[in-house]
Amino acid sequence: MKDTPDQSHPADTAQTREAVIQVRGLRTAFGPQVVHENLDLDVWRGEVLGIVGGSGTGKSVLLRSIVGLIRPAAGNIRVLGTDVVNGPEADRRRVEKQWGVAFQDGALFSSLTVLQNVMAPMREHLRLSHGLMKGLGELKISLVGLPPLSCGKFPSELSGGMRKRAALARALALDPQIVFLDEPTAGLDPIGAAAYDDLIGELQNSLGLTVFMVTHDLDSLYAICNRVAVLAEKRVLVEGPVENMVEVDHPWVQEYFTGPRARAAKATD
Repeated sequence: MKDTPDQSHPADTAQTREAVIQVRGLRTAFGPQVVHENLDLDVWRGEVLGIVGGSGTGKSVLLRSIVGLIRPAAGNIRVLGTDVVNGPEADRRRVEKQWGVAFQDGALFSSLTVLQNVMAPMREHLRLSHGLMKGLGELKISLVGLPPLSCGKFPSELSGGMRKRAALARALALDPQIVFLDEPTAGLDPIGAAAYDDLIGELQNSLGLTVFMVTHDLDSLYAICNRVAVLAEKRVLVEGPVENMVEVDHPWVQEYFTGPRARAAKATD
């Protein structure tokens, strides 16, 4: 049985919660294909938020819009109080240091070792000596549960689970407040996925992270998410604790959260 995040965290109380990400009226489109229309979302400080939805609902598109890889057609996105869509470039560059991203396939630089990958954000954003960056990089790699020998390995020499952990170490390189995870357990076996969930939960609690996690993994939702946001009909259809989703009167939500896999995930929670 897995431990769930501390539900007494300030992020879960209406009196103290603070929105570190605010999305308002978001519209994203690729030519005539509209993915999001008038989408609103708040992400609270210190929570693990799971983003779920059917295929084509724009879960990863939403993540990429928030971190600036996709420019929305309309709407506003604020991260830590900064307008990351229309605000000054200098302000955006400043807030970029406060988030880290781990993509589904890791997106590691294939020609760099694990340690060099983790040091890459430090080289770009910090003015530190090589020795200090090396020490910090080794610390991040250890933090995600990789052995010291992995520092000198190239991504092609790692297993899928190790690549995901290396990508997470790179996402943590600048000590961010927010971590974005895109399908973090995709492709992992059940034991590896459970271990990764446990790692995220431990890091979130120990480092005080806010975690924005795109996932289809019901086990992850029940294991570590404080809250779930369901994308459907080009917007956030509903958000709230995962256990409340069974009460939502919507065909996809009912099928997803009350089907056999959902019952199995809930039983092992």
